Amino acid sequence: MAFSAAAKRLSITTKHLSTIAPRRYHSLSPFKSPSFAQSQRSESSSLLSHFTFLRGFSVSASDQMNLIKQLRERTSAPIKDVKAALVDSDWNIEEAQKELRKKGKVLASKKSSRTAAEGLLALAQNDSKAALIELNCETDFVARNEIFQHLALSLAKKALLVENTSPLVSGAFQVGPGSLDEMTLNLEHPKINGETSVHNAITEVAAMMGENVKLRRGYVMPAPSQGIISTYLHTSPQPGLGRIAGVLSLEVDEGKTQVDAIQRVGSELAMHVVAAKPLFLTKELVSLDALENEREVLKSQAEASGKSQMAIEKMVEGRLRKYFEEVVLMEQKFIVNDTVNVKTVLDNLSKEVGSPVRVVSFLRMEVGEGIARQETDSSEPVAQAA
Repeated sequence: MAFSAAAKRLSITTKHLSTIAPRRYHSLSPFKSPSFAQSQRSESSSLLSHFTFLRGFSVSASDQMNLIKQLRERTSAPIKDVKAALVDSDWNIEEAQKELRKKGKVLASKKSSRTAAEGLLALAQNDSKAALIELNCETDFVARNEIFQHLALSLAKKALLVENTSPLVSGAFQVGPGSLDEMTLNLEHPKINGETSVHNAITEVAAMMGENVKLRRGYVMPAPSQGIISTYLHTSPQPGLGRIAGVLSLEVDEGKTQVDAIQRVGSELAMHVVAAKPLFLTKELVSLDALENEREVLKSQAEASGKSQMAIEKMVEGRLRKYFEEVVLMEQKFIVNDTVNVKTVLDNLSKEVGSPVRVVSFLRMEVGEGIARQETDSSEPVAQAA
């Protein structure tokens, strides 16, 4: 009641001002004294301030709260920033949203140099290939945000559309920011809609989250002409997302042979890749540098025992076999049944389906791996192909 009365009095004051203001401005003349002109300018400034004050009352308190709530839901910006934008735009929600987006993009640009080691992996798959991307942010809190997760899934789906123009490396081809940034993306989300570039979509989400958000890397693995791609995501907040991923392609000589059995073992092997962290597919694919380095370390350890040279050589060869069991996929103990290795699992599967089955390639990725270790190439996942 008191508020309505105050508004009514202010309305009367506005009408009164509208009648006296023209006369006062008309009385200004170049022949008046400087002090008189200064007093008129002060009065003009006072009137403008009064009008600005009155505009604040043109929107009721309840409407103001509703507008703040609506803009907060649209943008996820802090309430303080939402209210300030609405006040500056005279409670025009569309103009306020534009200003928030402009402000957010400036802040996002300033934060782009900050380390972003958290985030999620997103996986998308169709009949012919699987795409895996890593979207980073600064905190786990943002990684749990549904807008961030929606963006990650959208980027993985977009990566499926990239056509490879170069030879495969380790059974997959890279699709990083350079491949995706200028592609058109429509997030189709209540808070972010309309077509824009991938780069702009990431910038807008970064502005909304208040953190550095960046697409770090991505890979696409084509399926064998006769075979399947199996995937596994660990620590998954929802389907298609996780912090660690295993992707593995299996080839079978006869493509229609007991697909269910092949898919079952493929899923178990993808999970095995995540848990066992293999570095190489077979012993033959272990790099010479890695092999020589390991041999030197083992030899140095064996020589410390003081045994004969023949005994040292036997110790080195024995420990080298142990090394293969740790880093070579085919030699590793199967995590589902550690009485056999992966090679034996594939041999048994081949007998079951009546046709040879082999692993063509595998890929393992983990959020943030390599970021804190500058001496490693953080863009390279653990991957191998036959």
